[in-house]
Amino acid sequence: MNILDGKKISNDIKDEITEAVAQMKTNGEKTPHLAAVIVGEDGASLTYVGSKVRACARVGFESTLVQLPADITEADLLAKIQELNADDEIDGFIVQLPLPSHIDTQKVLLAVDPKKDVDGFHPENFGKLALDMETFIPATPYGIMELLRRYDINTSGKHTVVIGRSHIVGRPISILMSRKGQPGDSTVTLTHSRTKDLASFTKNADIVISALGVPNFLTADMVKEGAVIIDVGITRVPDNTTTKGYVITGDVDFEAVREKASYITPVPGGVGPMTIAMLLQNTLLARQRSVQ
Repeated sequence: MNILDGKKISNDIKDEITEAVAQMKTNGEKTPHLAAVIVGEDGASLTYVGSKVRACARVGFESTLVQLPADITEADLLAKIQELNADDEIDGFIVQLPLPSHIDTQKVLLAVDPKKDVDGFHPENFGKLALDMETFIPATPYGIMELLRRYDINTSGKHTVVIGRSHIVGRPISILMSRKGQPGDSTVTLTHSRTKDLASFTKNADIVISALGVPNFLTADMVKEGAVIIDVGITRVPDNTTTKGYVITGDVDFEAVREKASYITPVPGGVGPMTIAMLLQNTLLARQRSVQ
């Protein structure tokens, strides 16, 4: 069993980005600038956005945090997004999800300029992804593909089972794993909460990518010997024995499944750090494309 160490690989990527930014500064070029919009005071969202801001500082990016009240009107939020679209200093920006229930999330995502959509959520970018065109790949699927590439895991002709059909992870990773190239060229089965006898699919999978959000859902009896296991799940499970009052748990019963897996991502320390690294990579790409 080998650990797919997302923390290490994400640091490698950040080092590479840092070098690219240093070269930009040497050349007298503008450095990349990432903005993050957060609505409300959700603790998990604030923590996640804070880690993105710190990551920007680590690689030499400029960053802007736009913190808005939870009761902001949809019209005012859309106006703020238009400001960011028009601001030439901002190369890319994200709108942290989830948004309050009175705001139409789809309308907000549609308002983001596709050229600044470093989350890769805009329908134009998603459509380009499906058509193998140059675009922004959503950061989590992008991170998974980069982990597979850097660990030189052969995916060609393999059977990949994806658990979860979200637009953020499940659907895009199913497209990426079936595309031509390495990693890719895989035969993909997309499963979800309504799939009957889901274990019959995972037992025959060479690669399992779980993005369901159900703690310890994937158990050892659901995977075959030698499978590659990618755990995207991140759930806060209450635990009064810890100072925080919770533990972060993935979709995979890690201790049991690791005994059968050839490669496996831990939670935390697997896909999570890769997501932030690839958001930075997308922001660097946005900066580079803006001057082409």
